[in-house]
Amino acid sequence: MSFAGADGASEHSLNNVTRWENERDEEQSRAYIRRFEELAAQGVDLHGEARMLDAVIAPGSRVLDAGCGTGRVGVELARRGHHVTAVDLDPVLVAAARAHRELTVHRADLAELDLPGEVFDAVIAAGNVLIFLEPGTERAVLQRLTAHLADDGVLVTGFATDYRYSVRDFDADLAAVGLVLEQRFATWDLRPWRADAAWAVTVARKRG
Repeated sequence: MSFAGADGASEHSLNNVTRWENERDEEQSRAYIRRFEELAAQGVDLHGEARMLDAVIAPGSRVLDAGCGTGRVGVELARRGHHVTAVDLDPVLVAAARAHRELTVHRADLAELDLPGEVFDAVIAAGNVLIFLEPGTERAVLQRLTAHLADDGVLVTGFATDYRYSVRDFDADLAAVGLVLEQRFATWDLRPWRADAAWAVTVARKRG
């Protein structure tokens, strides 16, 4: 089920309650936006995720920014010449992302994501997206993201390793949905992976 948003972008059924929703109210979402605005004003480098994905994919790729937040990563990827569709569940963050006209933005639950006819060369889920899902829906989300990937497309994710959803659980879910783990790093600037790393940045591929 879907319906048109105010700008014509679609909104999809929103039945699950995510960890993000349980832990944040509207004001906290607005505080999240302000935090990144302040970091940008301070000159902090906020584009590591986009640089990393840009190095992995071909010029002009079709990219799905899953759990896009304000559109920070997607906008930088669009600036680099990619065609970006962005999805998030938080209405405050979706409104912020829709301010960026270079993005096509949908409000949707990733566990039920259905964008008919949309196939992407890459999906990026940065910023702890996987650990802010409704617990137990991680595999369903990965299945929906994989369904929107072209053959030989890549899924790039990054999340902190100190939450309930472990790297081992993630790897099992990748295998279950038909994605092949290709590379893993400890940071978005590609520092070598180690078992005690605080962050896991993963590149997985959909084999045709």
